[in-house]
Amino acid sequence: MNKTVNINLAGIFFHIDEDAYSKLQRYLEAIKRSFTDSQGRSEIIADIEARIAELFTERIKDAKQVISIKEVEEVITIMGQPEDYMVDEEIFEDEPQPRQRKTSSGRRLFRDTENAYIGGVCSGLSHYFDIDSLWIRLGWLLLFFVGGTGLFIYILLWILMPSAETTAEKLAMTGKPVNITNIEQKVKEGFSNVKESAKDSLNYAKENLENAADRVKNGDYQKVGNKVQSASRSFFDALGNIIMFFFKIIAKFIGIILIIVGASTLIGLVIGLLSLGVADIFHFPGIDMAEIFNSSNLPIWVVSTLVLFAVGIPFFYIFILGLKILVGNLKSLGKIANLTLLGLWLAAIITLSAFAIKEASEFSRDASVINKSEISIATNDTLYVKMANNSIYSKGTYRDYDFDIVYDENDEKKIYSSNVRLIFRSTKDSLATVSIEKNARGSNYINAKKRAEKVEYNFIFNANELLLDSYFLTDIENKFRDQEVEIVLYLPEGSIVNTNENTYSFHRNTSSYRDILDNGFEEHYLKVIKNDLICLDCGDNKINIDIHNGDSSFKLDKDGLEIKNTNSHLKINNDGILSETENIKTTIDSNGISIKSKDN
Repeated sequence: MNKTVNINLAGIFFHIDEDAYSKLQRYLEAIKRSFTDSQGRSEIIADIEARIAELFTERIKDAKQVISIKEVEEVITIMGQPEDYMVDEEIFEDEPQPRQRKTSSGRRLFRDTENAYIGGVCSGLSHYFDIDSLWIRLGWLLLFFVGGTGLFIYILLWILMPSAETTAEKLAMTGKPVNITNIEQKVKEGFSNVKESAKDSLNYAKENLENAADRVKNGDYQKVGNKVQSASRSFFDALGNIIMFFFKIIAKFIGIILIIVGASTLIGLVIGLLSLGVADIFHFPGIDMAEIFNSSNLPIWVVSTLVLFAVGIPFFYIFILGLKILVGNLKSLGKIANLTLLGLWLAAIITLSAFAIKEASEFSRDASVINKSEISIATNDTLYVKMANNSIYSKGTYRDYDFDIVYDENDEKKIYSSNVRLIFRSTKDSLATVSIEKNARGSNYINAKKRAEKVEYNFIFNANELLLDSYFLTDIENKFRDQEVEIVLYLPEGSIVNTNENTYSFHRNTSSYRDILDNGFEEHYLKVIKNDLICLDCGDNKINIDIHNGDSSFKLDKDGLEIKNTNSHLKINNDGILSETENIKTTIDSNGISIKSKDN
């Protein structure tokens, strides 16, 4: 059993066992001894410790994980071993040291602010693609003059690309391994650049006292270029800081919105879908309504869980993105967690897609079953039509496109619907006919037809009265697939029909159904004529006949009767009677009878 030591390395807290701590301590002491006389010793050691902390962070899965000697040896292999450390290891360990592996890392994309004219985007891209920055800058100029897209892309990359601040980031930007040797070299280059900059500043101050013509004569173009670059860098750094300030404010605002949207959506999904799943598991009332649509027999709690993964995971990442915008140093979820969530999301999407395709296919085809029955209603007979209701299923008698789950007299679960359509048409047959058409949908014609056959609908005809059920039933195993019932009453011409007022909502049809009964004529005696009805007890009979045959016409409507041909004209209305021939005009009205000859 090893003791655990808590250490703070480069500002990051780690748990490490005693053996690993001893090895790490000897390694760091050896590094410090190796740079005793080196310039920038403290900066080199700080960068090395920061890199070691970064490597440890990549290797632990959670904050409570203890770093073992295995992780320490892996880090030492990557960082390299100074000679002093090799001596220490030979003193404390008898076993041979593993041969140092040469490690390399891929290039990472950073902004190079040290060689920047504006924001360091071009310099960073030149390091990443290993091409001269001059070509990158020329490319931006070309994009700038092509619709101005270059400016937008540059600002976007300026916001998204982090700048290379630490020595490890600068080495990763150029593709060099982040080890002791390269860190030392980079720090020393930095100090050398500082010296050169200071020296150049002194020379530049001195040269300012000399004549500008002498500077041009001496051909000191490089220093003039450095001056231009330094001045432009200062200007654009200030401009960049102002732009970045406003962009950071906008980014924080966007981050807050993303957090609110992500969190509220996740909470709503969890509460709603998990509640639905729990209701399905414990068979709460009302869950049957969802089951009558489900043709795949996939449990509702499984569907709700899949929807939670399919919709919730993207919004979870929206929430995380908002947090990262607000908290810059937020730790990543880790590769394993991201891959796990991606796998769950893909599995949920694929399963739900298959489920949706299956459900949609159940409505792809329709079929109907028609049953016709003659009833003893002939010419001059009167038929009374009424809709019959069952108080067990519904209190009202009206047409509705919705459906419900009910229990019949035998306590069997049924699907109930009042989607019943009533149509009246005339016929030349001697007897009336009741045509019951049952419609349903399915994944194929046979499936749809079988489902239509299982629709339960009844009517009763007794003593000239036709009682039509205002609803239909079907077993819950048949599922709801747009079942409906269409009733067509074919009435002989010359027969009389009287409809109850409760039929109003059932025969509210459009002209495409060729229904001869208009709304508003319930509770009236209507005589059937060809493709129409005549109201026998209305104050204003419903008559509208208009026949034209060449020069002859016959018109009968609510305004009266009018007959015309080439030689005569007869008109009968509320004003009286008008009769005209070629020679005589006869008028009968409230003034009496008037007969006139057209020749006089």
